[in-house]
Amino acid sequence: MSTIQAVVDALLSGGDIAAIQAGQVKVYPRSLTEHEGDKLLVVKDGYTKKLIVTGTGALASELQGEAAGNGAKVCPLSHENRLVLNRHLPWTAPRAFGTQIATIGLGDRLGVASQGHIQTVRGRDIRPILAQQSIRELNLTGRDYKEVLDAACYAALEEGYRDGFGADGDHLKVEADIQMSLDLGFTMLTLDCSEKIDNTIEGLSEAEVAERYAKLPADVRAGYESRYEGKTFDIGSGVKVEFSRLNVMKNALIYGEAVGFMKYVYETYITKAGREVDFEISIDETLTPTEPHSHFFVANELYNVYGMTVYSMAPRFCGEFQKGIDYIGDIAQFEEEMKIHAAIADHFGFKLSIHSGSDKFSVFPIIGKYTKGRFHAKTAGTNWLEAVRTVAKVNPDLYRRMHAYAIEHFEEATAYYHVKADITTIKPLSEVSDADLPEYMNDDDARQMIHITYGILLQAKDEKGGSLFKDEFYRTLSEQEEQYADSLRSHIGKHLDLLGK
Repeated sequence: MSTIQAVVDALLSGGDIAAIQAGQVKVYPRSLTEHEGDKLLVVKDGYTKKLIVTGTGALASELQGEAAGNGAKVCPLSHENRLVLNRHLPWTAPRAFGTQIATIGLGDRLGVASQGHIQTVRGRDIRPILAQQSIRELNLTGRDYKEVLDAACYAALEEGYRDGFGADGDHLKVEADIQMSLDLGFTMLTLDCSEKIDNTIEGLSEAEVAERYAKLPADVRAGYESRYEGKTFDIGSGVKVEFSRLNVMKNALIYGEAVGFMKYVYETYITKAGREVDFEISIDETLTPTEPHSHFFVANELYNVYGMTVYSMAPRFCGEFQKGIDYIGDIAQFEEEMKIHAAIADHFGFKLSIHSGSDKFSVFPIIGKYTKGRFHAKTAGTNWLEAVRTVAKVNPDLYRRMHAYAIEHFEEATAYYHVKADITTIKPLSEVSDADLPEYMNDDDARQMIHITYGILLQAKDEKGGSLFKDEFYRTLSEQEEQYADSLRSHIGKHLDLLGK
């Protein structure tokens, strides 16, 4: 049976690392890295991953760990050691990508999916944003941004992945959180403008809109009117955007404060970061889909009034982009509107961003076609669902307990997420064999139930205050990490295939 010491000895002697795979200690051959005479290797001892380092160079000297003879050390995958790796091995640190290459956000809520994500994107014409979490998700999983970024960086080392990955401070709207993410080294910021978008304007009569609009300062109104009223903008690809007076008034009222917020964050944080940051604007938190003139209005204010540039913008598309299931809506209408939204993005030079992009298989080919393969797509919950599918395959008892608990606590989770799921239609557990449990992840109602209860399941405690599911869930995924990676390669791979990547 291989041991840590056996691996250390093989590393020191230049022996065959692959020959000591079997046993208690698992070796990750792709992680083997040589740097200025030092050697690094990621291993797993039981359920704990560690870093073995040999040599006398600066990298080996700075990594913290326990001596293992002949100058070797066994080091924890700690935050401090991750920072050392980032300094000496820049490819283990996140980077910004700009607007000319497709990217996919791969929210890893558990911190164990990035290896499978890397295996999925390797060799494809797309780059992964491995670290992507919102504050809401962190609160529900009990993790923090340090842990999220550490997991992504160590996954890149474990996989020997040198093509680059990003880190997204997702849906941030509080300045302290924006500053924190940038201080930690996040290379992308998704600005959530939902609290600055005035959703009370939709539904008002034209007279009521005019009354509200008249309260804006005269010089502000004059600026909007001179830029837009009665004008038609030819943005190419056969697309024109027209502005009536009502359009101008409504856009000014709905988005005026939000645009000011975007400008403030850009000037206060993005331009002062001292490095490239991919700045995404989220305007999808509205009561109605984003009209073409609204998309153009926001972009034009940013680019031509304030002189800003952004990485991507996320409008709200027609139909419904619900969590974890396919697109709901008129696909022909979606295609017509996607053509316009993509043309607007091309006109200004940013990428179109698709939020809640998991599993929208019916519209992926349309997105790939009209964006010409230049897009950002966000996924998150579908990666959790593939973890649950893996557990259903290999630990049916655990899945049954989680499923039953999720049904009991489903209503609590709807406070955080809007879904169509009707749990009364889900086939009872008693009628499903162990072999068929993974099929629950192919049922829309069951998928959404499990999708939105992740925080409740991970935080659930037994009567003694211990973890009800979380510890066993993580142990199962550790034991079956290759099967989980297989599931991700298949499922996320389907996303990329349909997107043309």
